[in-house]
Amino acid sequence: MENVTLYLFAILIFFAPLPEVFPQTQSPMKKTENKEVQRKKLYQLLGRLPDRERPITAELISTEEKDGVIIEQLMLDINGQELVPAYFSKPKNASDQLPVVLFNHSHFGQYEVGKNEFVKGRKEMQSPPYAFALAKEGYAGLCIDSWGFGERSGRAELDIFKEMIWQGQVLFGMMVYDNLRALDYLVSRDDIDQDRIATMGMSMGSTMAWWLAALDERIKVCVDLNCLTDFHTLMEQGDLWLHGIYYYVPDLLNHFTTSSINALISPRPHLGLAGEFDPLTHMEGLKIIDKNLQKVYEKDGAPDAWQLNIYPVAHEETAEMRKDILQFLRDWL
Repeated sequence: MENVTLYLFAILIFFAPLPEVFPQTQSPMKKTENKEVQRKKLYQLLGRLPDRERPITAELISTEEKDGVIIEQLMLDINGQELVPAYFSKPKNASDQLPVVLFNHSHFGQYEVGKNEFVKGRKEMQSPPYAFALAKEGYAGLCIDSWGFGERSGRAELDIFKEMIWQGQVLFGMMVYDNLRALDYLVSRDDIDQDRIATMGMSMGSTMAWWLAALDERIKVCVDLNCLTDFHTLMEQGDLWLHGIYYYVPDLLNHFTTSSINALISPRPHLGLAGEFDPLTHMEGLKIIDKNLQKVYEKDGAPDAWQLNIYPVAHEETAEMRKDILQFLRDWL
């Protein structure tokens, strides 16, 4: 526990805000740099990453039909360092190319769960699990085990973080890389409509969703559930300890705010959902992000494409949230 405390203290010092240069009231987007330049800068902050062009291979481990849904269990070679287990789902009777949702699993300190959240669900989320909820709507889905989770669990998250730092890598960067390559895999499939791709997730999966959508314009719709956290507000409230070690990207706040990262998604549709009593997403920070993104989407000519819904709950998905998510996907995907 002492080591974790020291690490978080070091991160707190390292990420101290620079108000005289990058105040909270700063514009969500530097006027002198276009979004493509910003995306390249954001990607470069993610550490030493494998080649984005390295070949991808996928092995089909098994195929199962359940409740009218085809579930493929896959083993993906996407990073050259360790194989990545995944679930792919689609409606049983689908014949045409399908819209697809790249689903990002959550954390909750439950490392054994990982991608199983997608097909088996979890108590913090509604039923049915998203593999089945999405298939019922006519969507395919893909979810991979992130570093240290599911079939990739067994090593402590903090140990993975430390080892990667020594090698010039960033844990969150490697997580983002795997999901971007998972997207590359998706667009290679004959049963996927490349023009209708969404990403979504809850908690850690929420953060992954808006990072992915910010970095890759192939993602047409973004839904983030319960983790649209304003970094500066998190520091001001003294709550850095609430987020896992994976969350922290070196040098990030010298270049970006939460708002400026999410501004890279505009004008593509983006739904944020948050709990009023969720300690991970302070209301003060949500107001800052909402105000900034309203301006960005207005400027980009898509004022209706950004939505932030607040619910009187904590860190969980409610039936109302599930209903709103599925409706947003129907409207925009």
